[in-house]
Amino acid sequence: MISFIRNLVGVKTDQAVQGAMEALVRWDPKSATEAELRTMEQHLDDLGRQVAEARAIYDREQREADEIKKLSNQRMAAAEHLQRQIDGEADASRKAALERSLETIVAMLEEMAPDIEREERDAVDARQFLEMLEKSYADAGAKLKSARADLTRAQRDMGRAEQQRGMAERQAEAARRTAGLASATSGLTVALKAMQDTAAKDLAAAEAANAKAKLLTPSAPEKDDPNIAAAMAAASGKTTPSSLSDRLAALKAKH
Repeated sequence: MISFIRNLVGVKTDQAVQGAMEALVRWDPKSATEAELRTMEQHLDDLGRQVAEARAIYDREQREADEIKKLSNQRMAAAEHLQRQIDGEADASRKAALERSLETIVAMLEEMAPDIEREERDAVDARQFLEMLEKSYADAGAKLKSARADLTRAQRDMGRAEQQRGMAERQAEAARRTAGLASATSGLTVALKAMQDTAAKDLAAAEAANAKAKLLTPSAPEKDDPNIAAAMAAASGKTTPSSLSDRLAALKAKH
């Protein structure tokens, strides 16, 4: 149970760290990408140091394997030389001494045989480990180079997108201004039409009033010609006193 809780806490911590990294990337993708590239470069540097160390180890192991193999070959050649001497020696005491020497060197060869195998195996393992690290180093270098190229391309795309966004915003602002101007023009047109309609109505009313006034106002002949004027007065029931007696009679009628 404790192990489960510990692992669960570790998973939650990893998720929190991952979430924080994603938030950082969304907040500042350029800096986050540059930080990731620096991390990759540090990883590449670490691999480079490991490659150097592995190469030194391989060189040492291979050198030791070569040295012990060389010593083994030298002892084997010495043993064969002693064997030939023994085969051609007639003196018993000399032959016995040679046999003791051969026995010593054969024992040495038998004793160093496992060491030779171990040194050769260590050299092979060191070479394989070095090759693996060199491949990892080459792959990491290629990934870093590709990542930098991708970053440059992404920055270029971001710049192009930003320019396009700015252009789109300017176009949208121009469209909004055009729409506002059209709306204002439309409102002005409505106002002008209303003013024109009002003026037309007032003009029509004025013309109607003028026509009515003209119609109701006596014309020049009716005022200038005394006979027509008298006839018009008589027709309307109005008489114009022409003598003193008529004028006096009119005054009396009013009283």
